[in-house]
Amino acid sequence: MTKNQWTLTRIGLGCGFLLASLLLEYLPSLPSWCEWVELGVALAGYLLVGYDVIWSAFRRIIRGSFLDENFLMVIASVGAFVIGEYPEALAVMLFYQVGEYFEHYAVGKSRRSIQSLLAINADTARLADSGEEVECEEIEVGTLLQVRAGERIPIDGIVALGQGNIDNAALTGESLPVAVCEGSEVMSGGILLDATLVIKTTKPFQDSTASRMIKLVEEARDQKAPVENFITTFAKYYTPIVVALALLVGIVPPIFLGVGDWSVWSAWLKRAMIFLVVSCPCALVISIPLSYFGAIGKASKLGVLVKGGHVFQTLTKTDAFVFDKTGTVTTGNMTVCEVLPKEREKEILTLAASVEQGSNHPLAKGVTAYARDLGVEVETDYQITEWRGKGVQGVGEHTVLVGNGALLQQFDVDYPALDGTVLYVARDGEYVGAIQLSDQVKPEAVDVVAGLKGSGTTYLVSGDRESVVGTVADEVGFDEHLSQCLPQDKVGKIKSLQREGKKVLFVGDGINDAPVITTADVGVAMGGIGQDAAIESADIVLMNDNLLGVPRIKKVASKTQRIVKQNIVFALFVKLAVMVLSLTPFSASSAMMWLAVVADVGVAILAILNAMRTTRIKE
Repeated sequence: MTKNQWTLTRIGLGCGFLLASLLLEYLPSLPSWCEWVELGVALAGYLLVGYDVIWSAFRRIIRGSFLDENFLMVIASVGAFVIGEYPEALAVMLFYQVGEYFEHYAVGKSRRSIQSLLAINADTARLADSGEEVECEEIEVGTLLQVRAGERIPIDGIVALGQGNIDNAALTGESLPVAVCEGSEVMSGGILLDATLVIKTTKPFQDSTASRMIKLVEEARDQKAPVENFITTFAKYYTPIVVALALLVGIVPPIFLGVGDWSVWSAWLKRAMIFLVVSCPCALVISIPLSYFGAIGKASKLGVLVKGGHVFQTLTKTDAFVFDKTGTVTTGNMTVCEVLPKEREKEILTLAASVEQGSNHPLAKGVTAYARDLGVEVETDYQITEWRGKGVQGVGEHTVLVGNGALLQQFDVDYPALDGTVLYVARDGEYVGAIQLSDQVKPEAVDVVAGLKGSGTTYLVSGDRESVVGTVADEVGFDEHLSQCLPQDKVGKIKSLQREGKKVLFVGDGINDAPVITTADVGVAMGGIGQDAAIESADIVLMNDNLLGVPRIKKVASKTQRIVKQNIVFALFVKLAVMVLSLTPFSASSAMMWLAVVADVGVAILAILNAMRTTRIKE
């Protein structure tokens, strides 16, 4: 029998004992000795239902840190036994356990959504040459691994042999499989749906996508929102104050109203017990962390990693949204638009691709890919010199320059100035032609920016030229843009907005964005293509590199904060109302103890159920 099953069994048996106790108390014409039977029935049910709570309270008393909800429940229920309220004593413990069961159920449901993410890591991998299974932590970068259909990708790498489809839903939230072939990059944690692949690892196991995600989620669970920290501190001081007030309620009035009259003592002790029951802070202590826990789980299903509940609270206040351009608002994949002059296209592409083929620069990749698609043959006997920020020089049978205007000016080559993103090509000091490239705007960018305008001002920042940045800003619909920005300029822009009293959200992807991400009130990193430094600095990581994650997580944050506020207001209002009633003549009624139980456990259950709504927030 599992722990949950045993708890349910105890609750069921406790209900039976409670019913028997009520019958013995309220059925007429029963002999006096039945009161002892009633006590025995209630006590047996009480011990069966609450032995773990009693034991927990006893251990904390020994340790000297006993002022928690377990202690409140035990002292309130024992007090009810002392004043002869046997069914009520059993009811206090029984319904407290019902509330605890709902708490464990809710936490378990939220945890399962996160555990599904934490299960994406493979423990072992299969070597391609020998078929031997080895521990992933022992595998070095550059090792060839074999992955079969139905298995998880163990470590980030590049497909060296084969082609197939990979399910990355656990990583990115995308429902459609991703087709891969030789040369494709693959992330650890994805499931290979068909065929067999040989993968060459590009990262150590601990730095792979799956390992990094798990680390971020585990850290997120320990990062509390300010309201969570407040509730923890509140409960720490609230409980001893409540116990002290209950003692005053139970002792001081009888001293003045009738020291020798047991009925007076009994009435005020009952009020003190009711005060203790209803004052238990379970609803707040349980439901508020649960709300954020559920929201983190919901975000992970959307392919968004949120590093703690504090992010949700800040996110609801953001009113300035700053986006980097390349790789964030745009795809980062440069494509050739036009080669000028057209009649010399193959000659120009041959020269450019021959000297650019070894470069990882996005412009170089765009040119070489275009040349490859056209079947252009490239030469490999060039000695390459890179001029940082300008372009490359290849020295072979001819001296070839491929780069921006500054490079050609450096070598005194005349050229026609063209607008846009242009690579100029020169051979032996003579201008040959130019290649115009463009970076495509992500299809979701326009809708994302338009959706955020209702919450604040949108900005585009980039190190690119004004003509390029302005074009993208106008196409997407940004309110303002800033071009030719170095990282320190972006940081300056963020700080300027903060001095104006704005809460700033920044979205970036590259390692040069790490300082900006750290400076912003909420930093968002593109996890799929983003650099490790940016991801480590960020509060939020978009694992699928889809900008729709920004408005989605803002919606989750807003609804989570609304749920947290609802629980705080509801719990405090009901508890304060019943506390006041417990000090009035109405508290003499036998129904008052039942009302106190409902006010405590009922409010806790409703708050827990409300908190669970964070796991079902619609996109």
